Amino acid sequence: MFHILLALSDADRHGYGIAKEVAARTDGDVRLGPGTLYGTLARMLEAGLVRETAEGDGAGDERRRYYGLTTLGRAVAEAEARRLQRLVTVARGKSLFKPGR
Repeated sequence: MFHILLALSDADRHGYGIAKEVAARTDGDVRLGPGTLYGTLARMLEAGLVRETAEGDGAGDERRRYYGLTTLGRAVAEAEARRLQRLVTVARGKSLFKPGR
């Protein structure tokens, strides 16, 4: 879910665009298959984290559904980023993580 929130944090995107963004950002380590992606998007829509939008990063294809973050979705993404940042700080303090490695 966090990967999807990140993908939508700077632009509205369609499902394939979200999957491409996640794969590119993770150097292919995370690949969202259609079942996982659209199932998660459905739950996120229901929870009010994302909304369907008119168009996004590939304007012009009426068959595609575009998604964008809601105010709640942005707040959840920001809170999760802060939580992860605190964990990385703890890991650094325990010599489990060193930047650049």
